[in-house]
Amino acid sequence: MELNNLTIKQANQGLKDGEFSSQELVKSCIRVIKNKNPDVNAFITILEKQSLQQAKEVDAKKSFKKNILAGIPIAIKDNILVKDVFCTAGSKILEKYKATYDASVIKKLKQVGAILIGKTNMDEFAMGSSSESSYFGPVKNPHNLDYVPGGSSGGSAASIASQMCLGALGSDTGGSIRQPASFCGVVGFKPTYGLVSRYGLIALASSLDQIGPLAKTVEGTKIILDTIKGYDPLDSTSIKKSSLSQELNIKNLKGIRIGLPKEYFEKGLDPKVKSILKGKLDNLAKQGAIIKEISLPHTEYALAVYYIIMPAEISANLARYDGIRYGLSSFKKSKHLLDVYLDSRSQGLGEEVKRRIVLGAYSLSAGHKEDYYLRAQKVRSLIKQDFANAFKTGLDCLITPTTPTTAFLLGDKTKDPLAMYLSDICTASVNLAGLPAISLPVGKVKNLPVGLQLIGDYLQDYKILQIADMIYQKG
Repeated sequence: MELNNLTIKQANQGLKDGEFSSQELVKSCIRVIKNKNPDVNAFITILEKQSLQQAKEVDAKKSFKKNILAGIPIAIKDNILVKDVFCTAGSKILEKYKATYDASVIKKLKQVGAILIGKTNMDEFAMGSSSESSYFGPVKNPHNLDYVPGGSSGGSAASIASQMCLGALGSDTGGSIRQPASFCGVVGFKPTYGLVSRYGLIALASSLDQIGPLAKTVEGTKIILDTIKGYDPLDSTSIKKSSLSQELNIKNLKGIRIGLPKEYFEKGLDPKVKSILKGKLDNLAKQGAIIKEISLPHTEYALAVYYIIMPAEISANLARYDGIRYGLSSFKKSKHLLDVYLDSRSQGLGEEVKRRIVLGAYSLSAGHKEDYYLRAQKVRSLIKQDFANAFKTGLDCLITPTTPTTAFLLGDKTKDPLAMYLSDICTASVNLAGLPAISLPVGKVKNLPVGLQLIGDYLQDYKILQIADMIYQKG
């Protein structure tokens, strides 16, 4: 087996046994990146020199004997800051911006000796569901280059599916880890909101954003989560004192109580995807899982609520890109200060970003705030309560499709924003409620992967990871 094809645990064991060095592991990944990235376009920045130097230090210290991520090549979504490395968020306006500090999650990865192999391509400012809105060109699905990899963490998912790295970090605002994980046939985990620090993440929608791991296996995502989770005083939304679930001694699925929200299995779900999911659920029932149909009555409003709250927060967060402090500036060409603002933003920001800024500014404007934004926040509370009521009945997790369809063709939905937004229909409500969720590959339709989503109760991250691992191992 080529070294880049190993899982995180397999690679760690090989390093400890002296079968190969971290430098050899990194070189194996770099070779694949150089070979495949021109076609897949998963990476914006490749950190060849830095990653080999990091690997050399790991080999000298034999850090992998203490830390499982030491010497392991990890890709980083290009909206997470790495000091002295370009951080573009997939946008022209930040094309030449170099981060001046490390995000908290990057500090933690560096502390354990993880190898940062590169920055991955993404939808501009994480706005999109296909990774087509990047200024640096679209990412392509490794399973079929004519199809999208999902978004906005499409580069991170595609880099793993292409065997360019062993794990990756992404960010999830409405499904941006889970949806590309589903389209690319990898595992993607969105933690409970606040469990992982957002300090050093370029903000999209602050009440929804969450950094999380992607990997080849459930075990791989857990290993990364173990390193990056934890309270951070630099993030005001970080959970200080948590009753985070501990690992359970689950040996099989007998007696595990699974809720099946009927709203996710109705209109819009591809019949072939539904058939694969039904087969998987039948298999879980044979293993002793107790499957119960439930209702989350406010699910039908989730996408509408999401696309009011998210653009409103975008319009506030992206105001900082004004051509004055950092990023693209028309200062030398524009005659007046207002022109600097207008010219810098119109030249530096893409169509989807502009669309969401305008939409958000409108929903927050005088005369509309109460009708749209405040009403959406009230419905958000109802959506959150739906989940709370479901878990009060004793359910261990909920299972839904990750996406209603498999990956779609490149260019298929770029001219129809509403059709693109529907890609988040199964995932957005989880972010609105701040819950943990994971996407697992469970089959294929015409060689394109199908994902199954597990949703857990608040701070029950390890519980759903362990249930997901049991499901994953059973195939």
